[in-house]
Amino acid sequence: MSHPTYLLDRSRIEDSHTLKVAREKGAYAAFEAMLKAGQDPKDVTEVVKASGLRGRGGAGFPTGLKWSFMPDATKDDRPRYMAVNADESEPGTCKDRVLMREDPHGLLEGCLIAGYAMGLEAVYIYVRGEYRLPYKRMQDAIDEAREAGLIGEGILGTDFSLEIHMHQGAGAYICGEETGLMESLEGKRGHPRPKPPFPAGFGLWGMPTTVNNVESIFNVPFILERGASWFRGFGTEKSPGNFLCGISGHVAKPGVYEVPLGIPAREILEQYAGGVWKDRKLKGWFPGGSSTGIVPASVIDTPMDHDSIKGIGSMFGTGAMIMLDETACVVRASEVLARFYDHESCGQCSQCREGTQWLNQIFHRIENGAGTMADVELLESLSHGMTPGKTICALSDAAAIPTLAVIKHFRDEIVEHIEKGGCPFKASTGNAPAAAGTEVHA
Repeated sequence: MSHPTYLLDRSRIEDSHTLKVAREKGAYAAFEAMLKAGQDPKDVTEVVKASGLRGRGGAGFPTGLKWSFMPDATKDDRPRYMAVNADESEPGTCKDRVLMREDPHGLLEGCLIAGYAMGLEAVYIYVRGEYRLPYKRMQDAIDEAREAGLIGEGILGTDFSLEIHMHQGAGAYICGEETGLMESLEGKRGHPRPKPPFPAGFGLWGMPTTVNNVESIFNVPFILERGASWFRGFGTEKSPGNFLCGISGHVAKPGVYEVPLGIPAREILEQYAGGVWKDRKLKGWFPGGSSTGIVPASVIDTPMDHDSIKGIGSMFGTGAMIMLDETACVVRASEVLARFYDHESCGQCSQCREGTQWLNQIFHRIENGAGTMADVELLESLSHGMTPGKTICALSDAAAIPTLAVIKHFRDEIVEHIEKGGCPFKASTGNAPAAAGTEVHA
């Protein structure tokens, strides 16, 4: 079953990353119309707010509402900034790179509209270090747009000015957290900051700042051009719009698919990703990246929207679905994730610094035949000590939530490992296809 698309429409066109092709296909039209009409910046924010656009970076916070938190420019004349979070380090997530690589001018137009709405001085696009081609495409797009008078001083002959800069990270998961990202942008170690103060009041260099995900900002030109009511024609009442679902793991056709919020997870798996590979059965799946935790195959008919996924005890997150077939070992998967979070902890908070190490060690010994029944209770106790909200940022939660989920839904498999003195599953007969194989689909 196919659904109307808009996010990936330009991405399927040859040379879609160039300014010439992008403008031919409508890029910057909404921005230019806004400037020509002299639209009130507050009205732009209100349109985004009315659309119900929710952040696509994981938390699902309303984008327009976040913009409205920026202080009134008539009462606060400090420089103000936006950081676009393109770090995309959540395991299983691979959507933002497609937008940056295939349609960078779409993101730049969203940045320009956001800059106009919030009276920004500059926008900083923070890209994860491994994204070399997306980074180059974005920088090339900025250079093209600047030459065309779309970035810089007096844009298109008006009194509106905005700078847009690229910043390349160095491969730290923790810099995907908004305050860790800002610390890194400032040239410091990427350690998350305690909140409050919140970024809207004290962000980059102590100035008012908003942080938005790539896909969130990419939606903005479409909303401004076609209206809030049009946008609400996609998705659900509380989760409107389309989203980019990156589906990976044990599926026949991994990739990035544009689908409406509220679509059943089964439809994405079977109609778009070709079903579970090798004619096997589904064992469990992660709805929105590794930190949302695994849920059993029995809930695969759940609609992919924020409230429905919350209803099955998980989170929508980044909308990145990871599928595990019946031959997969959830203890082994949990060990891999625990090792990742252990490696990526910045070490500021003891619950995270020590807890991630312990989770890693315990899953390792259970998987390798040295576990005891006491380890199950220890895993649970440690995880409850790490979440919710016991640390400066959510990395501790991101490690604990998958642990609690696997204990809740697959406790019997953990116990089987302990009773049999090792992993009862045979070695994999082959690797799942990588998500990079067939990336862009509508």
